[in-house]
Amino acid sequence: DVVLLDLGLPDLDGREVLRMVRAVSAVPIIVVTARGAEEEIVRLLDAGADDYVVKPFGGAQLDARIRAVLRRAEPEETTAPVVVGGLSVDARTRQAALDGAPLDLTPREFDLLHYLASRAGTVVSKRELLADVWKLPYAGADKTVDVHLSWLRRKLGETAQEPRYLHTVRRVGVRLAAPEGPA
Repeated sequence: DVVLLDLGLPDLDGREVLRMVRAVSAVPIIVVTARGAEEEIVRLLDAGADDYVVKPFGGAQLDARIRAVLRRAEPEETTAPVVVGGLSVDARTRQAALDGAPLDLTPREFDLLHYLASRAGTVVSKRELLADVWKLPYAGADKTVDVHLSWLRRKLGETAQEPRYLHTVRRVGVRLAAPEGPA
């Protein structure tokens, strides 16, 4: 939910860790360190830290700062379901339907479908899906996304060879879009 990052790490500089995490995730990051120079604080806040706490500090102060960054990081609630063609995905009720028929999705399949539907028409990379849906920082050779897309396609009544909603863009990612013609 939140990263507490000490700059004085034994193997890697904390500034580099901040840069690496920020490259793949929007997770709130609070820098906790003994370095209190104003230039350093400004530099790290500009580099993507959400807050900066100089040691020593009390537990109550840290708790309050964590609550504050989590409050700011909460996604805005959308009340209307996302509709793409005959597909409807409602984040509030965590229900999805295709042409009026409810879809029986696992929690991860729902999260994946909602993420793609919210970005309908846009190509989304596997790395982005791993970072934002699975909350994993590195893509590597992980086939998790491919497997879940396959299961999702089956539940949407399509295949990779005959897509209706989920279109693979080779070597780039996947795009969810409404079918162009009659199914």
